[in-house]
Amino acid sequence: MNTILVVDDQSTVVYSLKRLLQMAGYQVETAADGSEALAAVRKQPLDLVLMDVRMPTMDGLTALEMIKDAQPQLPVIMMTAYSTIDKAIAATKLGAFDYLAKPFDNEELLARVHEALQNRELLTKTVTFEQAEADGTERVIGRSPQMLAVYKQIGQVAPADATVLIKGESGTGKELIARAIFHHSKRARQKFLALNCAAIPQYLLESELFGYERGAFTGADHKRIGKFEQCDRGTIFLDEIGDMPLELQAKLLRILEHGGFERLGGSETILTDVRIIAATHRNLEEMVTHGKFREDLYYRLNVVNIELPPLRERLEDLKELVAYFIGLYNRKFGKNVKGVTAEALAELEKHPWPGNIRELANTIQEAVLYCPGEHLSLKCKPLLLHDQHSSEPVELAVRQLAQTMFSNNCQDRFQEVIGMFEREMVRKALEVTAGNQVQSARLLGISRNTLRKKLEPGDGD
Repeated sequence: MNTILVVDDQSTVVYSLKRLLQMAGYQVETAADGSEALAAVRKQPLDLVLMDVRMPTMDGLTALEMIKDAQPQLPVIMMTAYSTIDKAIAATKLGAFDYLAKPFDNEELLARVHEALQNRELLTKTVTFEQAEADGTERVIGRSPQMLAVYKQIGQVAPADATVLIKGESGTGKELIARAIFHHSKRARQKFLALNCAAIPQYLLESELFGYERGAFTGADHKRIGKFEQCDRGTIFLDEIGDMPLELQAKLLRILEHGGFERLGGSETILTDVRIIAATHRNLEEMVTHGKFREDLYYRLNVVNIELPPLRERLEDLKELVAYFIGLYNRKFGKNVKGVTAEALAELEKHPWPGNIRELANTIQEAVLYCPGEHLSLKCKPLLLHDQHSSEPVELAVRQLAQTMFSNNCQDRFQEVIGMFEREMVRKALEVTAGNQVQSARLLGISRNTLRKKLEPGDGD
């Protein structure tokens, strides 16, 4: 459970924030001013600080500077009234992860908290190429010639501060390689921000990257700092760069060439010192030919090109990858699976792995959860067969259920049947995970709060 320190001299604000964060599943500590906050940071391990700017004894900016000196990778979100927005911008320059303008929406606060904690996890989980113990270190797996060549490139480029373009199919581990470059670079104690260009709507991407001025558009009632300004002196990872709109590509090109940009709706040039690592599964050369990606930007990004091989081209790494994921999910789920049978491994080697390492990780995760013995075998559910991810068995079961409903004139009980099926899925997930709600929610692909609501008396009854 993540621990958040809330710092504000107004007891009512502290109380409401503490209650909100506790309801969201966080452990909360409190402090009344900057000096108390600094003492709390030095006293106990914390995952995030949520701190007001204006406080007596020691204000937020002074405390922020001292906190970042003591723990550079501890994220701090500053809270400020509209009248002190300029101070919030100064706080960002001092190393604050982000700031919130009072009064703020609870959902916005929780979203920023979630983002800050995710970023802390990226910073604190060091990426290594050697054997890793269970200490939070993530390991890049593989000793195939293709992966050894990748390791060599990382070692050469990481300290050089050059722009890097990582290419590879979806699921090959491009973000892990980006973080390996970051952790072995001269900027390793600074910020690392990751942004998926394909996951953010086009109309939001520009403001997310470059920020906006107050009044830039309807609803922009205060100035907002974008990722590039937040990440000054750090590293920004732009995943799926091939999905960036052409008009934003021009703005990104300017940053690469001159280190400057304007916020949306603004005219002031903001200078930033950011190392850019980009990644894509697309063929950018082909996109350039068809006018879908700027040629000048492609050459600016492609200073160093790292090509990640798909899993089907490095099957000699499969056994080591399987062993790594078994250990990972043993620790995660409290299991004691010791390995995989030769028969099951042979079946895994037959699969083409279109989802690459991500697909393999999900497969082993499910198998470890369902495995009743000490070794993964073809008797485990889901079966470790090369066609295990086919949707045909599920589709057949659904068709049979629908046929049964209509054959028995029960089609008018549609909502009841959907509810029964949902409750049975929840019951099965809890059975598989021995009643662990966090693991059950993850298995079902829903949040823990959603699962809790489904478990409430009367829900769906």
